Amino acid sequence: MEIQLWREILSPYQQAVDELLIKFNHIIQEYRNEGLYSPIETVTGRVKKISSILDKMQKKHIPMNQIVEEMDDIAGIRIMCQFVEDIDKVVEIIKNRKDMSVREEKDYVTNAKPSGYRSYHMILNYDVHTINGMQTIQAEIQIRTLAMNFWATIEHSLQYKYQHNIPEHVREKLLNAANATVALDKEMSSVRDEIMDAQNSFNIKANIVSEILVNIQNLYKVGNQREVVKIQDEFYAIYKKDDIRLLENFAKQLDIVAEGYKAQSLS
Repeated sequence: MEIQLWREILSPYQQAVDELLIKFNHIIQEYRNEGLYSPIETVTGRVKKISSILDKMQKKHIPMNQIVEEMDDIAGIRIMCQFVEDIDKVVEIIKNRKDMSVREEKDYVTNAKPSGYRSYHMILNYDVHTINGMQTIQAEIQIRTLAMNFWATIEHSLQYKYQHNIPEHVREKLLNAANATVALDKEMSSVRDEIMDAQNSFNIKANIVSEILVNIQNLYKVGNQREVVKIQDEFYAIYKKDDIRLLENFAKQLDIVAEGYKAQSLS
């Protein structure tokens, strides 16, 4: 197949990946803007390389003219979570969306592969609008914890190195490492509430500080410079005390001052 034809085939898949990354990253931001814990920690995406597509075509005996129908992982999104419990929440979020539909699910978290691989897979139908009209793209979503992702990344590299024939002694070490990630995820889940409380507190504080700094910056444009400097110094003094209640009270008082100057409407 000519390079130009490959580009035409893969272009809508790249568009799907780009759009899905924006949407999942926006979900993260929405949670954090509300001062809430986000079940999604990070998200990455990729379009399968042509060499990888050719390898899979050979392995699965897929004809060239059936790539779009037979391959469901040309567009790939990987969602990382901090805790195993977050995976179910992310699955629920995806199922409740109207801009993507789930075709298939594979739960390798509950039912790990013999190699030790753990992840939750979802195959989506996702519509992209191109200059040639609407096209429905298949996209694979992998949802896993950070520990699962670390193991899977190492295992993938070894599969590539050994051409999918990993020596037995290496397989044993990988399986031991997989068991260790299971134990790690369990330990992290046991302190999940404490970690979430700490992270929520951090996000709340970060949002308050951001709002305060925006108000101070706007006041510099319209207020008395000396008074604004005093406000800024007061903010730094309160910030050093590391007391969220003091920050909240300061932010409320600053809102009143900023409102008086109509500073909140400034960009």
